[in-house]
Amino acid sequence: MALDINRIEDGENLTTEFKREYTEEIKKTVIAFANTSGGVLFIGINDDKSIAGVKNPDESLLQITNMMRSAIKPDVTLFTECSIEKIKKAVVIVVTVQRGTACPYYLAGKGIRPEGVFVRQGASTVPATETAILAMIKATDGEKYEEVRSLNQELTFTETAWEFGLKNLEFALPQMISLKLATTEGIFTNLGMLLSDQSVHTVKLAVFEGLGKEIFKDRKEFTGSLIKQLNDVYSFLDMYNHTQAEVKGLYRYDRQDYPDEVLREALLNALVHRDYAFSSSTLISIFDDRIEFVSIGGLPKGISLDDIQLGLSVPRNDNLANIFYRLHLIESYGTGIPKIMRSYADCSKKPVIQTTANAFKIVLPNRNIRQDRINPMESFVASMSPGVYETARKKMSLNENEEKIIALFDNQHEIVRSDVEAALFISQAMAVRLLRSLLDKGAITVIGGGKKTRYRKTVIS
Repeated sequence: MALDINRIEDGENLTTEFKREYTEEIKKTVIAFANTSGGVLFIGINDDKSIAGVKNPDESLLQITNMMRSAIKPDVTLFTECSIEKIKKAVVIVVTVQRGTACPYYLAGKGIRPEGVFVRQGASTVPATETAILAMIKATDGEKYEEVRSLNQELTFTETAWEFGLKNLEFALPQMISLKLATTEGIFTNLGMLLSDQSVHTVKLAVFEGLGKEIFKDRKEFTGSLIKQLNDVYSFLDMYNHTQAEVKGLYRYDRQDYPDEVLREALLNALVHRDYAFSSSTLISIFDDRIEFVSIGGLPKGISLDDIQLGLSVPRNDNLANIFYRLHLIESYGTGIPKIMRSYADCSKKPVIQTTANAFKIVLPNRNIRQDRINPMESFVASMSPGVYETARKKMSLNENEEKIIALFDNQHEIVRSDVEAALFISQAMAVRLLRSLLDKGAITVIGGGKKTRYRKTVIS
């Protein structure tokens, strides 16, 4: 190529840079040119425009081309040209860089972060701000969140790989590219980030006493990949999904507070269809009479609540939904909400769905709430002799802590949760779990509600 003498005479500026010799800092300049307006890098010229020349041009040229291939991502070589030129009997290297089409370009060892992404400001190469980086990604990758390149490129996939293995599915780079967790160049997308161990999105779950949010029983934040969050949250919900037995004639019927498939569908809906462009957590609240699931992101444009209830499915995250489908976590698109409604066909209280411009909420009624609040054994317990009670209690399978709680009734007719905490030196959450377990086993009954909740010993023989 012909050497542009006028460019040298004009000195360093937005699109021109001089370097005395090859150094590692050159890669930052190449990145900055590719991310901004392109430019020309002269190696062998001093800052004052004097010609110094390059002693070993062939060696330096090889270093530069190798550096651009190995140290800069995505591949920038298609937008660069390197040549050896002579000027005033001196040899210089000229590196011409065009603005790339896959901005932001970044240092492979630093990732898509300010310390790895550079731009030109005047005659200087400077780190890009996070706002500038996000603007470049948006301009290059478009609006769809799951297809945009992840800011974090140091991702691992322990839980997701395990889930794929359980389903006898391959999970390596070719599959990641096919499923759009990564680009064809091996750069992770936001979808990859969501399914990685480093996912920045979480689920927050709270358990409340009674029907309001005044008193916390338990709270927990679930992190990690969406697969891990799905499994962990479901296990936690299952712990609070009690089963009530009802005897009709010769047969006993067990009835859960919430059908398993309903909890599963509501949780999947909250994770798969939420808008991950927002950083807020998915929220799940457990009350005595209901569970509420609140996810960020309202209905897709043009879709009504009636459409959703009829089974119309317009996934906000198509690629995420496809992965859950491949893992057999989603049976088929659009069946979740109708399935939830059918599960409550014989119940007086039905699930409630509420939407706003930025949120989607599902409220599941507790199917056993009426029975939970009735204490048909109360009068019988009051008249039960200690000897009869002890004989019946031995038929139950109680653990050591549960036995200690039952022993509290030796000195008092009723107890409250704080009595259990003090006697066993345990947390409020643990006391609640033990009392719930005793309620499920029929060893105790609950009296009152809210702050006035009390417990009495009983037995169902």
